[in-house]
Amino acid sequence: MLAKIFENMRPLRTITPGTFSEIRYILTDIDDTLTLAGKLPASAYGALWRLAAAGYQVIPVTGRPAGWCDLIARQWPVAGVVGENGALYFRYDEVRRVMVRHYWKTVEERAVDRTRLAAIREEVLRIVPGCAVAADQAYREADLAIDFCEDVTPLSQEAIEAIAECFTRAGAIAKISSIHVNGWYGDYDKLAMSRRFFSDIFTIDIEKNRHQVLYVGDSPNDAPMFGFFPHSIGVANVLNFSKQLEYQPAWVTKKKGGDGFAELTDFLLSPRLTSPAQQGFSHRKT
Repeated sequence: MLAKIFENMRPLRTITPGTFSEIRYILTDIDDTLTLAGKLPASAYGALWRLAAAGYQVIPVTGRPAGWCDLIARQWPVAGVVGENGALYFRYDEVRRVMVRHYWKTVEERAVDRTRLAAIREEVLRIVPGCAVAADQAYREADLAIDFCEDVTPLSQEAIEAIAECFTRAGAIAKISSIHVNGWYGDYDKLAMSRRFFSDIFTIDIEKNRHQVLYVGDSPNDAPMFGFFPHSIGVANVLNFSKQLEYQPAWVTKKKGGDGFAELTDFLLSPRLTSPAQQGFSHRKT
């Protein structure tokens, strides 16, 4: 069984020297990719600092709310953060000491969407017993998050899919993460806003430069990113969703969650992966 699962998701040890030599940017999911059992372990947080010290530009790409993104952009060693599954990106400008906030939709459009999402919220709570509005909903600006296992007793796959169907029946987008079903109105997702972030902040077209980006994730809502970036990594718990992924990551870690991210960081910073052409090269942005 494991052999079949790993057929497309190869172990990190199979990566050859030089494979990641052009990587400059690391996009990473947060929940169950940087976290482990709901906490951000020291191993993962330390890995973020080690990557920043090595000059990599790290950008979390998450379904978590705008409120969290403000703190992450301000206090973590990151170049910015894409939040609410692509509804926004925040970047803290340390020179000007100001938070740069960019939204996919206007204030007025988001207000209209919240009214429409409120109706979906009532339907979901009525027809799917055991689910709940996510505890972080108060800090969201563009989407509705329904909790199916973070602060509630884990629901069945059938119940999770029923939640997603409530969104799609109402014409909304629905994405399933490892803890929530997130729903919104709009033609954006994690990848679309990542494109905009790279264009605005780095003046880079990721369509042409995707080989410079490494993506790390763990769940079905990361599938578009796994499919787009040739250098994609799943932490070990991605195997829980192997049958639900439209696109699988190219490689997978041995360890789960944040410990898997730390494992990847150890591997990425290992001299073993440094090609002769890369020796003496600094990833730090000038």
